[in-house]
This record gives sequence, structure tokens and C-alpha cells, in this order.
Amino acid sequence: MLYAIIGQDVANSLEKRLAARPAHLERLRALQAEGRMVLAGPCPAIDSADPGPAGFSGSVIVAEFASLADAQAWADADPYIATGVYASVTVKPFRKVFPE
Repeated sequence: MLYAIIGQDVANSLEKRLAARPAHLERLRALQAEGRMVLAGPCPAIDSADPGPAGFSGSVIVAEFASLADAQAWADADPYIATGVYASVTVKPFRKVFPE
């Protein structure tokens, strides 16, 4: 089943985010290589594709996991949690409707 993983950044997270980004991306690439990734990306803190020093307010990942518990465990092990980028993470089932 698909799950949405929604991370909410702490204030002024950009420096921490950049430091942890290689390890974070490595985990996402592993999901992609396994064919389980639907989409992933950050949410700019301002209305701009490149927010510059404003940074990001969080991230959204939609990927396939065997269960909600597995999705939560994967999210809990993210480097963005370990390094204090995320203030909170929500994991919930997701049903893809579009695109078909």
C-alpha cells in the first residue's frame, strides 16, 4: 500500500537540512531502485521553486510499504529526524487516484 510521509521542519532548518541531505537522498534512491517511490520532494518556505536562504518548511514522500508500521519505522529512521531537521512527521495511508 502507499503511504504519505509528511515532515514538518523546525524553524531555520536549512543548514541542518543541507548537512543531512546526502544521507536522506540515499534512502530515497533506495526506495526508487526498489520501484516503491511515487514522489518525494521538499516544500519551499516561500512561493518559489528556489527559496534560497528562506529554505524549506518540510517534505512530502509518497512510497509503497508493506504496512503503516513499516512506513512509520522507515520515516523514524530518516536522517532528517536524527539531525533535528524535522520537528514532526506524520505518516498516513495514501490512495493514488491521479494520474491513472
